[in-house]
Amino acid sequence: MSASLSVAANSVVIGSHRISNGLALAPMAGLTDKPFRALCRRWGAGYTVAEMTSAQPHLRHSKKSQRRTDYRGELSPVVVQLVGNDPAQMAEAARYSVAHGAHIIDINMGCPAKKVCNVAAGSALLADETRVVQILNAVVGAVEVPVTLKFRTGVSPAARNAVRIARLAEEAGVAMLALHGRTRACAFAGSAEYETIAAVKRAVNIPVLANGDIDSPHKALRVWRETGADGVMIGRAALGQPWLFRDIAHFAAHGVLPLPLTMAERLAVIESHLAALYEFYGEAHGVRIARKHLTYYLRRLPIVKHDTESWRQRLNTADTAAAQRMVLCRFFDETSATVAVEAYPKVA
Repeated sequence: MSASLSVAANSVVIGSHRISNGLALAPMAGLTDKPFRALCRRWGAGYTVAEMTSAQPHLRHSKKSQRRTDYRGELSPVVVQLVGNDPAQMAEAARYSVAHGAHIIDINMGCPAKKVCNVAAGSALLADETRVVQILNAVVGAVEVPVTLKFRTGVSPAARNAVRIARLAEEAGVAMLALHGRTRACAFAGSAEYETIAAVKRAVNIPVLANGDIDSPHKALRVWRETGADGVMIGRAALGQPWLFRDIAHFAAHGVLPLPLTMAERLAVIESHLAALYEFYGEAHGVRIARKHLTYYLRRLPIVKHDTESWRQRLNTADTAAAQRMVLCRFFDETSATVAVEAYPKVA
């Protein structure tokens, strides 16, 4: 077991950047914003990727895009993910991103959302390997910073081509791969295909991050062992428990889990997260953004005698920062004695 336990401490090299560990936060639109990325870095993530940004230039100056591309004060490396289907647009967007602070450019060929795939972007690109190569060559050739690729195993179970895509990416000069172990057609249903990730790792000589269904330290180490990947990329499981990265690193180093955070410690994490959201978005918008994060934090608690749904509704109707914090503190005051804090309870 010692060989598998040492892997989390391994650094990952992406071009000129050495990442301190193999623990990465996946980009998730509307969720992995600047405050949440900073929180995950504080809790042990060695690598975080910004929310995907459209390569279309006419969307670049919208208020949403301006917020997503605010990298001031962010820890290095700043990783910007671009989504699009036009090689020239993707190349130009990569140059623009680097000029505005990006240290690494990530190309999105993994998003299964209909609004993305319907314009032949995201994971839909995997059906057109010629276009894949054109985009990869255009972006790699446009910038001097490392370029990475996040992708899926194919467009459908009958058309898996992850190994071919990985080899094409390496030939184009891509510096690292992050592979979600599902096809576009699978979206988030079923189980991740770790055998495909293992096959990709064997096929290339660049770093590979394994992504999909990694929701606990035990699962992280199992996936590392089964795939031989250089690290793991965690998405949905980090929501409501950013300390998951710390717990994976501790389990990797010592073979046992650290003590779960107490209710008081969880409340302190949540309050710091809320404060960062209010500051970044302004109070009114920050309160709205905080609601979805609060839902995840509440869902991570195994409530014995209380129904979190009623509390969630109260949090969602609080329309000021003070009101939102007051409801949150009341929730913790009234439920702390009835919560058995477990490491990784199941989330509905």
